[in-house]
Amino acid sequence: MITRRQALVAAGIAASGLSMVPFAASAQKRWPQRPVKLIVGFPAGSSPDLVARLFVEPLSNAFGQPFTIDNKPGASGNIGVDLVAKATDRHTFGISINGPLSASPWLYSKLPYDPKNDLAPIALVATSPLVLVGRTNANFKTGQEFVAAAKRAGGKTNYGSVGVGSGAHLMMEMLKWRSGMPIEHIPYPGNPQVLTAMLGGDIDVAFMPPSIAWPQVRDGKLRMLAVSTVRRSPLYPDVPTVAESLGVPKFDANVWIGLFGPRGTPPDVIRRLNEEMNQLLQQSDLRKQLADQSWLGAGGSPNAFARRISDDSAMWGGVIKVTGTKLD
Repeated sequence: MITRRQALVAAGIAASGLSMVPFAASAQKRWPQRPVKLIVGFPAGSSPDLVARLFVEPLSNAFGQPFTIDNKPGASGNIGVDLVAKATDRHTFGISINGPLSASPWLYSKLPYDPKNDLAPIALVATSPLVLVGRTNANFKTGQEFVAAAKRAGGKTNYGSVGVGSGAHLMMEMLKWRSGMPIEHIPYPGNPQVLTAMLGGDIDVAFMPPSIAWPQVRDGKLRMLAVSTVRRSPLYPDVPTVAESLGVPKFDANVWIGLFGPRGTPPDVIRRLNEEMNQLLQQSDLRKQLADQSWLGAGGSPNAFARRISDDSAMWGGVIKVTGTKLD
C-alpha cells in the first residue's frame, strides 16, 4: 500500500515535470565520461591506422570527449584485438582489418580471444579489394594467359605475399585451389619488399593493395590482371574481376576494416557509436578521403557486421583447412 508520504513525493515529482525514465536516459547519455581509446593492432602509417585516424576528430566532436589512437602492433593484429576483448572500462574499442577477426581463429590453435564470444561488432567501416598484378615483362598479359602459363610451368611459377596467413596469401591460395594451377608461395615482411621483388623479376604475381600497386601500373612497370571481388570496383572500373580475367567463377574476397568493442559493451553505447559512424560514412568528404586510400565507405548495422565476420570466417576457414596453413 502506498503511504501518504510516498504519494506526496510522487505528486511533487509529477508537478515538477520530472520522471525517473528521463533521468535514467540522461544518465546513459553522459557516455563517454572520459577519453575514448581506439586500439589499432598495427603500426602507425598502416592501412587500418590511417583509416582509423580519419574518424578521430569527427567522433571527438560528436561525443564531446577525445577519441585517441593507441597502436598495439604484433601477432598480425591479434595483440590489439585481445586487448580490446579484455577491456572493462567501457571506453576502449578496436579498429582492425578482417584477419584477426575472421582468419586468426583458424590459423592459431591457442588464440587468446574468441571473436564470436569476446567481442561486440559495432560497424563495418570500409572495404577494399586486392588487385592481382604481374610483371609487364612476364610471358603472360591476361589472367587466363597467366593460369595457362602457370600450368605449363608445372610449379615453377611463383607469387609473393606479406606473409603466411595474410589476406594476400590466403586469396592466392584460394585462387590456386579453385583454378587448379600449381604455384609457389614466397613470403616477404611487407608490401614494399613484395613490390621490390616483383620489379626485380624475383616473383611473377601478387595480390596487393590497389594504393600500392596503382602507381607502378600507371608508370607501366606492373600490369593489373584482376580485382579480387565478384564485381568490378568503382574505384578501378576498367580492371576485370577474377571471374572475368582468370575464368574462376564467383571468386569474391576483399579486405575490410571494422569497429568493435568488448563483449558486454552497453547496447546504447553500441547503438550510438553505430549511428554516428553511419552518419560520418555518408559524408562526401570523408568518403573521398577513404577513396584516396583505395577504400570504399561501408556502414550498416551491428548485426550485419556480425554476419560479415561470420561469413568471412567460414570462407577463410575452408581455405585454411584445405591448405593446412597454421601459424603455431
